[in-house]
Order: sequence, then structure tokens, then C-alpha cells
Amino acid sequence: MTRFFIAAALTACATAALSSEEIPDQYPQSELYSKPVEVIPHVFSAIGATAPPTYENSGHNNNLSFIVTDAGVVVINGGASYRLAKALHDEIKAITDQPVVLVINENGQGHAMLGNSYWAEQGVDILAHVDAIEAFKKEADFILQGMERYNKDKAEGTTIALPTRSFTDREVVSLGGVDIEVLHLGPAHDPGDTQVWIPQWGIMIAGDIAFHERMLPIFQGTCTKCWIETWETKLEPLAPTYVIPGHGHPTNLAQVRRYTHDYLVDLREKIGAHIDEGGDLAGAYYVDQERWKHLDTFEELATKNAGRVYEEMEWE
Repeated sequence: MTRFFIAAALTACATAALSSEEIPDQYPQSELYSKPVEVIPHVFSAIGATAPPTYENSGHNNNLSFIVTDAGVVVINGGASYRLAKALHDEIKAITDQPVVLVINENGQGHAMLGNSYWAEQGVDILAHVDAIEAFKKEADFILQGMERYNKDKAEGTTIALPTRSFTDREVVSLGGVDIEVLHLGPAHDPGDTQVWIPQWGIMIAGDIAFHERMLPIFQGTCTKCWIETWETKLEPLAPTYVIPGHGHPTNLAQVRRYTHDYLVDLREKIGAHIDEGGDLAGAYYVDQERWKHLDTFEELATKNAGRVYEEMEWE
């Protein structure tokens, strides 16, 4: 099963994946959007929808991953709600008798941290970057209310639970003979973006520094120039063989480079040319992004991304 899954994921690099916006739920017997799969031996991921969060997908529109060792399980992402975190834990318990000993939040967004309330109730330590914790603190009530609006009864049990541990640049978690490097490579998609790197297995659980199959969102205040620099100087030299992105199926570095780094470079080039020609913000929304039209969430994000890059580059 593992070999088949890896081969299928890597083969998908050459073809466009079926839009998960067209698939309401791949695992209807669970709150999870999809059943966890073993990406490589001992590393599993429940792949989220590449659509926006909805009641139908229970807010599971990012990847919820976990690493099984002989001394415990490390979970990457708390999940979008208490119930979603519990559903993930139920799957973990069906795979291994090892307890969950650590949860790592990949950033300060709701689908990374709102499920912390479940894990805190289990007495599990929760680790996040200092900037992600600060960002979540500022917006936690607003983020929770947003989840409650779309998730309705599925929001039951979810409360605000902050991480219990923090790091700045790098923390190594040694567990069952496995060295798990928890990294903040630099500015990227969101404050405190976190990457989980296992050099001995060649796999990176990249979080939102890397996207696949769906268009990445550029937030107000995101520094796309910084994101490209972090990618080129810090991520590329690590050269992971396998990548579990923040969104989209597990794949390889070349594929996430295409849909993250190359997209950002292309959009900045288009906006830069628009500015050089005297173009304004209104015109920036219509720069040519046809090359990326096949990506999920293109309709929701393409024009917003163009406007935000214009606002960033106007003052560079």
C-alpha cells in the first residue's frame, strides 16, 4: 500500500489532479475528509480538501499528519475543531498502540490550532513557533467564531487552547531513534510557519510554505519577496525526497516548487511589469494568471493575490 501510494503521488506530478472541490467527502464515516494514508513507512497523513472550509468537509482542508515511533506518536496540526482532532486520534489508535506525545502546530491559523482543545484535554504537549502563538492569540476569538459559523454542530467542544511549548528557529525532538527537526526556515506564508523535517527518511512535512494542487492564498502583510528568498536559500538546500505540503497530496520538491515558488515568481514578474507600465491597483487584478487556472481555489484567490502583490511591490 505504501509503495503504491508513493508511486501514485509522484506520478500525479505530471497530471492535473481531480479537483477535491468536486468531491464532497472521501471518508463519510469519519469527520475527516479522507482516511490517513502511509506516505512513507511510519509517516501518515489525512489529506484535506483543496476547497475552502465548509460544513461538508468539517474544516478539514489542510493536511493532518502524524509520525509513529517506538516511543510515541507526533501529530502535525491540531485540526480545525475538537471533533476533527478526536477523529484523527481515533485513526491513530487504530494504527498503533503508541500514545500521542506531542502535537506540532504548523502556523497560527484555525485549522492548525483550534483542535488543540482536544489534545490539551488528553494532556498532550503542544508545540508552535512563538510568532504563530502570538498571531493566534490576537485573532483566536474571531477565528473560533468563523469556524462555528460554517461548522455549526460540528464545532461542539472546541475552545481556545494555546500551545504549551514554543520555539524560535529550530527544535529537535528525538523519539524512538528518530530525530524530528522542527524548523522555522524564515518568512513565508504566515507568521511562524513551521516545517517538520526528518533527514534520515528524506521527508518534510512542509506546512504552508509549500502548496500543491490548489492556489496558495496571499494574505494582507505576506511578504512574497521574503517567501521566495526563504524558499531558495533555506528550503531548496535541504532537498527533501518526499514533501507533504500544507495543502494538496504528498509529492516531491519539484512539484511544490512549481505551485509555490514558481507561482510567486510569475505573479511578481507580471505585477512588476504592470507597475513599470504605469498600471494601477484596479488594473493589477486583471494581470494574466491563465497558466494557473487549473488549480483549485483559483476563482476565489487569483485576483485577491494579484492585488496584494501590487500593494507589496508598489513600495519596494
